[in-house]
Amino acid sequence: MARTGTGAGRVKGARRPEVRLPALEAYGGGEVEPDGDYDGVEFAGTDLTGQDGAGARFLDCALTGCALDGTRLSRARFLDSVLTGVRGVGTDLAGSTLRDVELVDARLGGTQVHGAVWERVLVRGGKIDYLNLRQARLRDVVFEGCVLVEPDFGGARLERVEFVDCALRAADFSAATLTDVDLRGATELGVAGGVDRLAGAVISSAQLLDLAPVLAAELGIRVEG
Repeated sequence: MARTGTGAGRVKGARRPEVRLPALEAYGGGEVEPDGDYDGVEFAGTDLTGQDGAGARFLDCALTGCALDGTRLSRARFLDSVLTGVRGVGTDLAGSTLRDVELVDARLGGTQVHGAVWERVLVRGGKIDYLNLRQARLRDVVFEGCVLVEPDFGGARLERVEFVDCALRAADFSAATLTDVDLRGATELGVAGGVDRLAGAVISSAQLLDLAPVLAAELGIRVEG
């Protein structure tokens, strides 16, 4: 499957993050702090439930098996970091920045990421329910081998975003802007809203057939017989 080039039917492929973590220092415990600065720290199995790390910076960090239920990380910055096996409901990442980040095998629900900026981010494996990415900006982002249930991209800007071997269920693209978005690799493609905003995306012929009822409804076409 071609992902680069300038010819018809081709899209510019996303640039994936290349994270190379240095030797890490184990987190010393206690609660994360608002506007805290964490450089080269490993959070292994840390319970961050209900803690407030709003505005904190995580550089060259690894978060592995951490609990993020109700954790406040609004405006936090994750740079050159890897989050593996994190889990939680109601995690607040509104207005956060993820740059050169890998999110692997996450189990998250109701995550608030509206107004966030993602650049060179790989989301691989896991399942994320009700991901709120409204008004977010995504550039060079790859969703691979994961399940996204009712993700909300309302008003978001997506540029060079790929969906590879992942299930996209009841996605909402209302008022979104898509540029070089490759949906052909999605194993499931369900669009609950904003089908009219898919200009700038590329889909397969099989996906077009699957979306035909939604497209007909959007255009006011009545199908009978």
